[in-house]
Amino acid sequence: MARPSSKQEAPQKRRFNWRIALRLTAWSLACAGLAWGGIEVRSFLQSDARFSLDCEPHRTSCASLEIHGAKNASVDRLRGVFVKDFNASIFSIPLDQRRRSLLAVDWVASAAVSRIWPNRIVVTVTERVPVAFARLPIASSTRNFLALVDSDGALMAMPTRARFHLPVLSGLSETQSDAERKVRVEAMQHLLADLGARAQDVAEVNAANTADMRVIAQVEGRGVELWLGDQHYLSRFQTFLTHYTEIAKSSGEASVFDLRIDDRILAK
Repeated sequence: MARPSSKQEAPQKRRFNWRIALRLTAWSLACAGLAWGGIEVRSFLQSDARFSLDCEPHRTSCASLEIHGAKNASVDRLRGVFVKDFNASIFSIPLDQRRRSLLAVDWVASAAVSRIWPNRIVVTVTERVPVAFARLPIASSTRNFLALVDSDGALMAMPTRARFHLPVLSGLSETQSDAERKVRVEAMQHLLADLGARAQDVAEVNAANTADMRVIAQVEGRGVELWLGDQHYLSRFQTFLTHYTEIAKSSGEASVFDLRIDDRILAK
């Protein structure tokens, strides 16, 4: 029987794997080369004059900056979003940041910004669609001014040349949020839809209180204010028209009528 050796066997030395080392070195050099190349390409794209947004602040137009879809939005304001980028490389322009700035321009509902090789920026905007004239109060005054409002409750300034055939909506203000105005716009649209063909007789809708809708209507050449409440708009309006001859005789000079109770009409 063999006797165990009193001396421990020396551990074998690990052999250095030159093949793995060479591969790691090659990959490191390749990555370093790509990183350096990327830096050089980025530097080239951001500094070479061929990629410059060739615009001047004092010019009214710029071939390198194209703006599409702007009919009522101010082209000067849209162009002004990119003033800080004039004569800089198009590859240094933060497109998403500029797009958000475009959304702050009056009339702009959505916007897209694209780089076009080698030195053009193309902006495409979609404008808001107005659904009513908004009669807005002037602060610290009894006067009003007209703006436009869309279905989302966003206000737009009146354009100088465009013409619109829209209802007038009161009960809105600049201090209200878009969401608050949207509720009133929707109430107006519901009322006019319910009136159907009779909506053409309505000159103005007051949606200050959506539970107490009021309209100014033309009846036989006379302007009257009708309180319609929050339902049965057409039937209440039609009942008023049916009995208008009697109402006119008995109400004298009254021009405000409460139709919120379906079986009676009260002159105010």
